[in-house]
Amino acid sequence: MRSTFRSTFQRCVARMVLAVPFAAFVYSSSVASAGPLGSAANFAVLGGSTVTNIGDTSIQGDLGLFPGTSITGLETVTFFGGTGVHQTDAAAQQAQLDLTAAYNSLAGLAFTSNLSGQDLGSVGPLNAGVYRFSSSAQLTGTLTLDAQGDANALFVFQIFSTLTTASSSIVNIINGGAGNGVFWQVGTSATLGGETVFAGNILALDSITMNNSATIVCGRALARNGAVTLDANLISNNCVAEDFGTGSSDFASSGFAGDIQDVPEPGTVPLLFAGLLGLTLYGWRSRKRVA
Repeated sequence: MRSTFRSTFQRCVARMVLAVPFAAFVYSSSVASAGPLGSAANFAVLGGSTVTNIGDTSIQGDLGLFPGTSITGLETVTFFGGTGVHQTDAAAQQAQLDLTAAYNSLAGLAFTSNLSGQDLGSVGPLNAGVYRFSSSAQLTGTLTLDAQGDANALFVFQIFSTLTTASSSIVNIINGGAGNGVFWQVGTSATLGGETVFAGNILALDSITMNNSATIVCGRALARNGAVTLDANLISNNCVAEDFGTGSSDFASSGFAGDIQDVPEPGTVPLLFAGLLGLTLYGWRSRKRVA
């Protein structure tokens, strides 16, 4: 009898020990459910208060505004693909809701590296990961993102305040694939310097300003609450649009809009552990009755 109890107890302990890493695995963001940009992916430009354009701007994708009502300078905007302009309509409203959800998902990710205080142009090639800036972020020169042949590589930049690029700066993505995601979650506003060649989705809480001839060759300018200001720019939410810069057609994804991994509720782990423990004790009692 004592031997049977001892062996049963050992099995219970072993199962509980295995439950801990299993629970941690389920809790990790890498295996959590994915939440992409949703309908916001249809937009190359999305503003919250106003959208203003100066000069000849070309856009691959939709342009939207919600809840603001003022869009100016459309007469010099050329659209390639998409359905055109959505001004304070249901499509723009839903896009803003989806943008908010994506923004919050990005902000909730655990970061893999803290780059605070460093210029993005000096950090060398970056592999897939979540990069944190505790204040502002600056890009001077060229930033290379290396997906290392992973078709689902995810790059996330969590920026507490502003994102600013110097004139003629470049974001270059290499060795990418169809499911790559490049996201810039900006806590206040983003400003792209003149003739910057940018890549990825800018999700700004406030405003986005693209200075003269700045280009987003593969990505989006999405502002939740503030304005989007354009000045003779090129913006494409489709990486295969060859009219928007060399190199962008190397990728099949729609604007580097790979999935965003959501972090599950912290209560998931104790619930899972309790369930496994309950099953273990139930099995022990069942064996005891049979004996």
